Amino acid sequence: MAKTAFENPSDRKAYVITGPTSGIGRCTALELAKYGTVVLVGRDRRKLDEMQTIIGQKGQPAVSVVCDLSDLASVRRAAAEIVALNLPIAGLLNNAGIMQMRPTQNALGWDMSFATNHLGPFALTEALVPHLPDGANVVFVVSGVEDPERPPVKVMRLRGGRYISAEAGARGEWQQPGSKIPGMDAYATSKQCNLASAMVLARELPRLRINAVEPGINPATGLGGANGFMRFLFGQIITRLPPFNRYRSTPDRAARVIMKMVTDNSAETGTYYDHQGRPMMGSALVRDPKFQDRVVAETRALLATIPTGAA
Repeated sequence: MAKTAFENPSDRKAYVITGPTSGIGRCTALELAKYGTVVLVGRDRRKLDEMQTIIGQKGQPAVSVVCDLSDLASVRRAAAEIVALNLPIAGLLNNAGIMQMRPTQNALGWDMSFATNHLGPFALTEALVPHLPDGANVVFVVSGVEDPERPPVKVMRLRGGRYISAEAGARGEWQQPGSKIPGMDAYATSKQCNLASAMVLARELPRLRINAVEPGINPATGLGGANGFMRFLFGQIITRLPPFNRYRSTPDRAARVIMKMVTDNSAETGTYYDHQGRPMMGSALVRDPKFQDRVVAETRALLATIPTGAA
């Protein structure tokens, strides 16, 4: 069940954030706590409780909701708990994500990276949307690695998103030839699906503000399952060189950009922002409305195959 140290936080705006216990998510949660109740959504109860205590010590309210985004049943339970809190949700930040060097599967046999990064956040968003007030912000944290023409992606000879279909992604299957870096096809494709979803939802739901953000290269956050040497090589050496240094950021800087988007009161929607908060372009593929619509339609069809009681 959701846990809170505050009896009645419903008189303040609330902000739901996934992946709030480390990196960019942690920094953003601390920033958002200045504006209202923060609903901390993550899979590790101990880490959530620690984060809730830190926020509470500052005199700011927080609520913990345990949720494994790779597990559809867990997502559905978490969404129900969040709704039951009856908080005035002003913002939803889909921040959590992983990049596995070796693919694993969840209980449904779905690829963990694709399920955690795309299917889970999409299901959580769709479950919460009916309960969001007009003008609420929904923000997806995505990644420029989905674009094969982006300079760092070209230099590293990556191939960007390799989408075939939502079902294929769930099976861990990607267009070939793929990246030679393990886990990058799953990561880039899932982030491309995040971006496509944000654009479709922005068109479908004009009463809300739905945007996406590329937080830049944040060496301090690590790379999922990457080993220590690779994190050091990429984070401390490669990202200081052109063209990577143009996109280098820190969790604190990224959090300030994201916080502004989640608390924004303007009418901006359907925009993709870079790590400095400026509008940017995604890949040619993800800019195609037909591709965007296909991703969302196939994602909804896949999720609909899992009955509520069977997830």
